[in-house]
Amino acid sequence: MQSEAVRPDDIFKCAMCGECCKGYGGTFVTKEDIDAIAEYIKADHESFVSKYCEISGGKPVLARGSNEYCVFWDKMCTIHSVKPRMCRQWPFIKSILADTDNWYVMAGMCPGIRTDVPANLVRECVAMELSKSG
Repeated sequence: MQSEAVRPDDIFKCAMCGECCKGYGGTFVTKEDIDAIAEYIKADHESFVSKYCEISGGKPVLARGSNEYCVFWDKMCTIHSVKPRMCRQWPFIKSILADTDNWYVMAGMCPGIRTDVPANLVRECVAMELSKSG
């Protein structure tokens, strides 16, 4: 497999299974995420945080329902057009750059992640995607 031939969409294709919507470790939301989602669902910032978030490590994360999925999951993402940055980046997240083994661990939950790709190419693809999203 040659590096220039491997792109992010070659190593991940969303299976729409919703496993990532379980928010393992929490789906952190930025102020911009909160503002966009709150506007989308017609809520103000403060009521959005109190009703739809939990605090983890001093930061807001999207709450999960009794089914363990994000409160905005209902067999599909109900806020897809304004989903948080963390969700938009999945599975191309910074922790992969710190330890590529995270990619292979995440693949155990996500059927869309390819595991037959060498770590250096995974790292390149993750870095490429993260550079796009700032």
